[in-house]
Amino acid sequence: MNDAWLEHLITEEEERTFAEQGYMIVENAIPQELVERATQVADRVTAEEKEKRGLGPSDGLLMLDFVGKDDVFLELLDYPTTFPLVWGILGWNIQLYHSHMIITPPNAVSGPGQKGLNWHKDSGRLNNELETDPQPRISLKVAFFLSDASELGRANLYVIPGSHLLNKLPVDEDKKPKGGIAILAKPGDAVFFDRRIWHASSPNTSEVTRKALFYGYSYRWLRPRDDMTVGHIIGDLDPIRQQLLGASATGGHGYTSPKPEDVPLRGWMQEKAGYNGAD
Repeated sequence: MNDAWLEHLITEEEERTFAEQGYMIVENAIPQELVERATQVADRVTAEEKEKRGLGPSDGLLMLDFVGKDDVFLELLDYPTTFPLVWGILGWNIQLYHSHMIITPPNAVSGPGQKGLNWHKDSGRLNNELETDPQPRISLKVAFFLSDASELGRANLYVIPGSHLLNKLPVDEDKKPKGGIAILAKPGDAVFFDRRIWHASSPNTSEVTRKALFYGYSYRWLRPRDDMTVGHIIGDLDPIRQQLLGASATGGHGYTSPKPEDVPLRGWMQEKAGYNGAD
């Protein structure tokens, strides 16, 4: 639990930007010292995983459920410049339901067999089985960029601003996606995006290996997309981190009808951040 969160509460402008555009960028979210530490760990974990999978240096890597592999990844889980924005958008009944590290070397692509841009929304079957238009948000991601993606061709993330309110991909008269823009992120920047926004990864045509860490936050009643192998560390963490990593003091009902002990973040928000909401 970190009182430094109080210095970075979400602003009205940030709330409006995210609600209207479906994404926002927090520049210099993490200092360069932390970027360097996280990069060193990411490089080590990447090398170990590639050896395990039989991959070479030029192969790309998508690694799920990385958050429990080093303390530096836990540090980013509730980092002061980003985590208050997460609960400022989603509220207190939240968890980390998904984490993935994407390493894209030169001439590699972010997605298997990818050519060009692979436009999609996150969360798979949610997009087929939720009936409303627009669909509910339910989750968001925070992507921490460790490498320099401030120029085109560096496996940039692409988004279509405002498309989180559209169930179908917006296309032009030639049936091609329209309105897409490249995110130009510097090392240490954090990119927030709504799970509903139409977005895409892209090939790396540069000589810079693109390295990014994605943290997916959702409501606690949503089944995690990862195996969440954090049992070896969760007992040593503070109550809010335990909540974020899936703990429930009252069992299954604690995810759908939580009691105060299931969601310590709510108590912290009430005590420290002046949250008085009854819901």
